[in-house]
Amino acid sequence: MAVAAMMLIQVSNALSVSVIAAIGPAGTAWLRMCFGTLFLWAIARPALRSIRARDIPNLVALGAATGGMTTLFLAAIDRIPLGTAVAIEFLGPLTVAAIASTHRRALIWPVLALAGVVLLTEPWHGDIDLVGVGFALAAAVCWAFYNVFTQRVGDRFSGISGLSLTIPIGALLTMPFGLPQVVTGDFSWGVLGLVAGIALITPVVSFGLEMLALRRMTHSAFGTLLSIEPAFGVIMGLLLLSQSPTILQVIGIAVVIVAGIAAQRGGIRDRLPGVASDTVTAHVPAPNAEREPGRGPDSR
Repeated sequence: MAVAAMMLIQVSNALSVSVIAAIGPAGTAWLRMCFGTLFLWAIARPALRSIRARDIPNLVALGAATGGMTTLFLAAIDRIPLGTAVAIEFLGPLTVAAIASTHRRALIWPVLALAGVVLLTEPWHGDIDLVGVGFALAAAVCWAFYNVFTQRVGDRFSGISGLSLTIPIGALLTMPFGLPQVVTGDFSWGVLGLVAGIALITPVVSFGLEMLALRRMTHSAFGTLLSIEPAFGVIMGLLLLSQSPTILQVIGIAVVIVAGIAAQRGGIRDRLPGVASDTVTAHVPAPNAEREPGRGPDSR
């Protein structure tokens, strides 16, 4: 599920480049989350009555992290290649994986990954886009918080119920930045249709898969598995955007991947959260919805 989510996220990011050219990164991110909200609410009604006071901080934090991560990353790929942006953004979850590790020597791996990022950006050429790198680093911080709060919300709200609550929060928080770009940009029905298709990929399907994966994995294991995402970013940048990396950049990406793998090797959670009285399931209007034996989020 995690690998499929990573692939889909990079496909949607590559497809978003043409939309960014029309309505800007913030406008693209905002419309993606608006359509994501519509799709999620069509699939599962938000479990509003089941929200407790202690759930609100986690829901708001995840919504803010999702909105910030999406907007800042799209702003980054508007300026720097997709593979480079993904590798820089990956510093966020990699740092979480290293900190969460029981071995203090794991803290060396974010430093190694940073060396890989230097190879990716090639600052000695003097043409590095510092603003684009800054956006990617800010997205890395949001990604780190996104992983932490995705697991907390996923443990509390099973299935896509949590997404149906947090994506609208992300859309609301990014509206002051996205709406002006949509209004003043080169908006068209073709752009609207493309954004709707991208939103179905991300956040609906890909973020849903991530949430389900994090119900079964530790932060460290998930952060480690994410080490292959920069490679997906390079592949999609090459196939869909014709962005060819240099030899040094390929080496830099390999260094980032090795650092991610080495940061933490274990990672199945000691206790898989099940659908108990403290866990809210999605309100999906499906008659005859009997659960198969041995299936669902409470089975290993």
